[in-house]
Amino acid sequence: MKTTKVLVAGFTGAMGEKVLNLIDRMPNFEVSAVYSPTATSENPADYSLAGSVRVFTRLTEIQTDATIWIDFTVPGAVTENVSFALNHGMYPVVGTTGMPEAARQQLITRAAQLHRGGIIAPNFGLSAVLLMKFAAIAAQYFPDAEVVEMHHADKRDAPSGTAIATARAIAAARKQHLNVQAENLAARGASYDGVPVHAVRLPGYVAHEQVLFGAPGEALTIRQDSFDRESFMAGVRIALQKVTALDHMVVGLENLL
Repeated sequence: MKTTKVLVAGFTGAMGEKVLNLIDRMPNFEVSAVYSPTATSENPADYSLAGSVRVFTRLTEIQTDATIWIDFTVPGAVTENVSFALNHGMYPVVGTTGMPEAARQQLITRAAQLHRGGIIAPNFGLSAVLLMKFAAIAAQYFPDAEVVEMHHADKRDAPSGTAIATARAIAAARKQHLNVQAENLAARGASYDGVPVHAVRLPGYVAHEQVLFGAPGEALTIRQDSFDRESFMAGVRIALQKVTALDHMVVGLENLL
């Protein structure tokens, strides 16, 4: 079977390191290149990588035979990164959150123009994906809901992409819709179509989310907890295995399950 080659963008970060280890364990997949503008060396040995792996520190200098571009970088870089991947014939797998909605739509449009598949996933944790699906079901019966997400202190975007995606799912599924526009989604407290979203950033946390539903005389809470970034690798594996069969940009890992 042909080996699928992967470029890992953001390879020096915590998630990037997990992805490198995952690909090493996947049959018929290999890392052919890595990219990070903060990397201090272009010698793969300095990062315990195979000698055949090319290390890039500038986007414009990347030359690779990789089929898949997987991106765990930062919100300010992801749009340019994924545009580069699409324009150079790679299938993007995007785990970076905090991308503006207009930029996401731009990438979806570009992928459609190129008939190139890809996936943008707010969360690769299966428990988080299931939480969103369960919340959408519950919203049909409990339209009053609030989302609370808790992440590690270093997470840059707040609220998280997962929390915003959850709010979207609730807003789309509930039978009673409130005509409220999105409000200041860069803030710690925000609202999406009448669904309040709250963000907590504290040391010791990894990634956690709960959805609180209330109705006269009763309440429902749906919660998921990711205690280690390794939990996201099950979803990343699925994305890597399925992305090359796509001919358009998919948003949400649930669409590949």
